[in-house]
Amino acid sequence: MPHFFINSDQVKDDIVEISDKENYNHIARSLRSRAGESLLLLDENKIQYETIITEISGSKIIAKVESFYPSKRFLDFELYLAQSPLRSDAQSFVIEKATELGVSGVYPVITDNCAVARQIVEKKVQKWQKIMYESSKQCERAVVPMCFEPCTINELLEKNSFDKVIVFCERIADKTIRDSFRGKPINKDDKVLVIIGPEGGFSQKEFEFFKERGLEMLTLGELILRAETAVTVGLGNVIYEYSNFNR
Repeated sequence: MPHFFINSDQVKDDIVEISDKENYNHIARSLRSRAGESLLLLDENKIQYETIITEISGSKIIAKVESFYPSKRFLDFELYLAQSPLRSDAQSFVIEKATELGVSGVYPVITDNCAVARQIVEKKVQKWQKIMYESSKQCERAVVPMCFEPCTINELLEKNSFDKVIVFCERIADKTIRDSFRGKPINKDDKVLVIIGPEGGFSQKEFEFFKERGLEMLTLGELILRAETAVTVGLGNVIYEYSNFNR
């Protein structure tokens, strides 16, 4: 069941009033919800509310809180994706799956072989943020991730600091995620950046940049994956190895 984001000040004496246009239209008109039906809500403090709709008028929805508790739908480390944007539906797929996998944010990075011009990427950010919002509702995420403005990898690393940076690049890398975690596992609350390139791969100049920076270049195995597949597999494996090393 999708949940809906609210502000904690909308909850008073176990009663929630929903009057903002977006939530109202989705619940009352798109889903055609009725009084007596269940409704999941989440506030900015990551508190999940299980409610029952008691009233739907022409401008607001009233729901009674049956129970509330801290949401567990988030990673306990910050996972960011820096990814060279793909064309059309492929990029929408990447944004959706990255959101489902719990990223804190996505950086669209302009690489040498990027399939989309920077000015086009700039116009797409708002659309991708909307996909993140809708996907967060569908998979009951506690926090909506951020889609940042496009930048180069160098600009990203100059302006931000990360506890661990992983570059997935086939052909040149022979070290696995597990090897990386043995040397330096991710800890709770760490800020981690995963970098994945375009369909055409990184350029030789970019490989040299990674080496100069001392960034870990890792492989996802012998198979050559499409860029959107690499995003899902790469992020999934990072989360899996984190779970193993922190049991």
